[in-house]
Formats: sequence, C-alpha cells, structure tokens
Amino acid sequence: MTRLRWGVLGVAGIATKKVIPAMQKGGLTTVTAIASRDLARAQAAAPPLGIQKAYGSYEELLADPEIDAVYNPLPNHLHVPWTIRAAEAGKHVLCEKPIALSSEEARTLLDVRDRTGVKIQEAFMVRTHPQWLAARTLVADGRIGDLRAMVGVFSYFNEDPSNIRNVPAFGGGALMDIGCYLINTSRFITGREPERVAGAVERDPKFGTDRVTSMLLDFGAMQLAGTCSTQMVPWQRIHIFGTRGQIDIKIPFNAPPDRACEIVVDSGKDLYGGGHELLTFPVCDQYTIQGDLFSKAVLDGTEVPEPLEDAIRNMECIEAVFRSAESGCWERPA
Repeated sequence: MTRLRWGVLGVAGIATKKVIPAMQKGGLTTVTAIASRDLARAQAAAPPLGIQKAYGSYEELLADPEIDAVYNPLPNHLHVPWTIRAAEAGKHVLCEKPIALSSEEARTLLDVRDRTGVKIQEAFMVRTHPQWLAARTLVADGRIGDLRAMVGVFSYFNEDPSNIRNVPAFGGGALMDIGCYLINTSRFITGREPERVAGAVERDPKFGTDRVTSMLLDFGAMQLAGTCSTQMVPWQRIHIFGTRGQIDIKIPFNAPPDRACEIVVDSGKDLYGGGHELLTFPVCDQYTIQGDLFSKAVLDGTEVPEPLEDAIRNMECIEAVFRSAESGCWERPA
C-alpha cells in the first residue's frame, strides 16, 4: 500500500473546504469515503471532492473494510465518542482539536489506543508548517538570545446562536476553539510545560461561552501572554521575544495554502526596521503535510508526530486557564 485510504466523519466546513482538498493532494493520502447522518448531504459533498463513496451514517463508514484511517472533524463533544468507535473498528484516527472536552475525557483515549493498537492524534496542523518549524529552530539555535516571552492574539467575530462555537454544551467558546492554539504553540516553541497559569474570562450574556479570554502561562524564564476572542475584529499574530531579538509570525494559524508565508526576525537594532530580516516560505498546505505525516507513521509502523499525551497536556492547560478565571489565583496544570 502506497497511500492510506481515509474516510471522513461529517461534512463540516473545515473538512470540505480545507482538509479534504488538501489531503487529496497528498503523496500518501487519498480520501475515499465521506459520511453524514443525512445521506443526501454526503452524496452532494462527495463528487466535487473526488470522493468515491458516500454514506448515510458514520457507522456505515466505520464498517467499510477499505478504509484505513478516519478524520474526525465533528463538533467538540463528539470527538471522543466517535474516535473511540473508529478505533474499535480498527481505524486510525486524526481528530480535530480540541481532542476532548476535558483532560479526563482525553485520557480515556490512552486505553483505547493501547487496547486497539491504532494510532490516534490531535490535529494541530500548525506544528507541521515550515514557518513554525523555522521559528522553533531559530529559538533553539539562540538566534534571538534567551527566550523571554511570546505574545499572541487570535480572534474572529461570530454572533450566530446556531453556530456550534457559541454552544457551551458542544464545547464552544474562544479558548476551546482558538485559544488552544496559543497554548499549543507556546509549548511547541519552548518544548516545556507551564509551571502555572493565570486566566481572565468575559462571557457572552446570551450564549454563556467565553467570548474574550486572556491567559498568562509561566514557563519560568519565559511567559506567554495571549488573548483570544469569538467577538472581536478578525486577527491573528504571534511575536516571540528574546534577549537579542524577536520573531514576528504574520499569519501564524490560518497560513494560506495558495501563497508564500513570511516571518520577520528583528535584531532590535532600532524601532524603524533597521534590524529586520524577512524569511519567506514557499507555498504549501499545512493540512496536506499533516495528512502525509500521519499516513507515513501508519504505513511505516512508527510513532505519530504528536502523541496523545501531548493533547492531554494541552487540555490540562486549558482547564487551568478556566480554573484561574474562577479562582482569581494562579493555577497549576493537573
């Protein structure tokens, strides 16, 4: 087998607009089936995406012996239940973030993974993008001196009451949907876990979800200061500061698949760009890379790039931010 055969649970926009088209361009991936609880929706989605099979239930897709792996982009509260069912059907699983509603729920997947022998990974695609790999290498090589801080913002505007991101029972809200990226990338850059966490949350009076959440993650000699929002002007940016320079990642999370990405390394020579060096990364699709790396691990029988244990630690940090917002005190991840 030279390509892993994938099935997709649901016709979510993230799947049909971004992930499936990207995976269909991969060297080790082919999406051969898609399922929806409404057969007509699956049948409508399949042809434009070059998918051969359309199923009217998730169970039918999981029963297909010609499917090797499943991509799970279902709403957050369905991530663990359907990841478990897919694993028990013998399918490897790439599950959208956040992988669970809590770290306790996420831990149940460890037993499932070990019992079934399949591979399970949380889909933080940003960790595959060359701009993030370059940023981590620059930090590790001491290009900006000793690491001191990361500052990040990730936001969009959505007041649709029917949108799952605005439904608390479905794991909605800013921190679970996009703030998790701020936490994940700070852990990725440092290669460490925060010692303590502080958080502030402002909730939508109608939905009850956090519409603005700010966080401070203390890694000891380095700190992350981040804000995420579901009701703010759309924006995203990451700055990484050291003792002798800084890195500016211009589009850190939704990196475009159709044009080059840029990051700026600044020596701090002056405030007018005199120390700027522009690094440009060729056109690539982080979802294509993510799919191929996961598929390679399955085909080669090696470990997936990001183990489940990492997903659990990210959830522990998310929970600590929420606890701090309630307690008004520093909290330690579990």
